[in-house]
Amino acid sequence: MPQEFDYNSTRNKLILSEYGRNVQNMVKYIVALPTKEERNRYAQVVIDLMGFLNPHLRDVADFKHKLWDHLHIISDFQIDVDSPYPKPSVEAIHMKPEPLRYPHQRIKYKHYGKTIELMIEKAKSIEDPDRKRHMTQAVANFMKMAYVQWNKDSVTDESILNDLYNLSGGQLKLEENINLNKVEYRANTHNTNSNNNNRGRTNNNQNNNNRGRTNNNQNNNNPRNNNNNQNRNRTNGPKKY
Repeated sequence: MPQEFDYNSTRNKLILSEYGRNVQNMVKYIVALPTKEERNRYAQVVIDLMGFLNPHLRDVADFKHKLWDHLHIISDFQIDVDSPYPKPSVEAIHMKPEPLRYPHQRIKYKHYGKTIELMIEKAKSIEDPDRKRHMTQAVANFMKMAYVQWNKDSVTDESILNDLYNLSGGQLKLEENINLNKVEYRANTHNTNSNNNNRGRTNNNQNNNNRGRTNNNQNNNNPRNNNNNQNRNRTNGPKKY
């Protein structure tokens, strides 16, 4: 007679895998018990075992309530015991969340982003002329920084002012001869790296030169080295053939 093997694919599905199959089999056994007194006694033992298997749940509020809810879920809401907490409903446990709504907003210039459009709307609502002018110039400076950050080429102030005029619907305008803040992010980064490399090379050269001088001075000041050199010169005199 061929031997039958018990594979996971032939077993019942684990409802809560963190408790394991043994706990699920124990709950299934409790559901089949004839008297309620026995079911209550065994259910309390299983609750203690479930708390022992998942000690991290002790940090959760209403620790015991959580375990009793899990007991009902493992039994597929078929266990009949005197629970100290109300029995959870199937609808509350398997309730699906509402679908996530994605924003459907059209951004005219994506390299500026949506924040620029909100800042422009805020600047348009300012009534004080002097404050409105300062706000408009701050928006233009931010637009230039965003443009240089997302584009490799530099941009002229006239292009930024034209984009500002178009985004504001012609309500925000600055003088043509105004100078926006210079943005040299990439250039500064390259120069900083070059300076750091040059400094590192200079320090290495200085350290090597100092080491060479130190070694020469030590050799010259050591009389043993001088005697050894003289002996070597005598030994290595002209050979006789």
